[in-house]
Amino acid sequence: MNPLQRALIEKLGHDHGFEHALPGDPHTVALASARHSARAEVTLLPGVEGLLLTVEAATPALLPEMRQTFPSLCAAAGFAASTEAELAALLRRAASLARALPSQAAKDFESEVSRQLGELTNGLGDTEVERLVRQRVGQQKYRSAMLDYWGGACAVTGLALPELLRASHAKPWAECSSDAERLDVFNGFLLVANLDALFDGFLVSFDDAGVMLCHHACQPTTRTASACSRA
Repeated sequence: MNPLQRALIEKLGHDHGFEHALPGDPHTVALASARHSARAEVTLLPGVEGLLLTVEAATPALLPEMRQTFPSLCAAAGFAASTEAELAALLRRAASLARALPSQAAKDFESEVSRQLGELTNGLGDTEVERLVRQRVGQQKYRSAMLDYWGGACAVTGLALPELLRASHAKPWAECSSDAERLDVFNGFLLVANLDALFDGFLVSFDDAGVMLCHHACQPTTRTASACSRA
C-alpha cells in the first residue's frame, strides 16, 4: 500500500465515523473512533482493483446487520469494496451501527447520566433527580440510536427529515424492565409522525417479515398513504 492510498483510506475513515488511524501493519490501515468501540481494517485485495474491509465489533449483531445491508459486497473475510464510494458507505454504516446497537448505546447512556447528575445541585431528592435525568437522557439516547440505526430515515416511507421523525417503542418505555431494554433499537421503529401516532394507537403494526399490518378501523385512504414503502 503506497502513501497516497493510505492517506485516502485514512481520510475516508475520518469522514465516515472512524476518525483515528492506528499504527500497525504497513499493508493495512487500522481505524478506530472515540465515539464507539468498533475497529476497522482496510487492506488491498490481492490481484484485483479493490479494498477489503474487516470490522471488529463489541456487539455480535453488527456484522449480521452489515451483511444484510450490503449482501453484494460480502466477502469471505469481510466486505469487498471496488470504489471509494462503496468503502465510504461500508464505514459509515459500521460506525452508525456501532453507536446504535445496545451495548454502546447503554454505555453512552450511563456515562451521560453520571455526567449530568454530577452537575446538578437542585433541591429535589436524590432518587427523584436520578429518575428524571435517566428518563430525559434515555429518551434522547434512544432517539439518537434509532436515527443512527435507520440511517436518519423513516423505516416505512424512507422520509429523511429528522424533525418529522419519531423514535417509537414497541414495548412501551414504562413497561421495559431495564434501561438496556429501553435503549434497544430492536424494540421499536423510526417512523414519520403520522405513522408513529397510528403505531402508538395500535392501528398499525408489523409482522416478523416487516410487512405493515393495518387495523380494520383504518380507512382505505389511510391504508394507502401509510403503506408507502421505501424505494
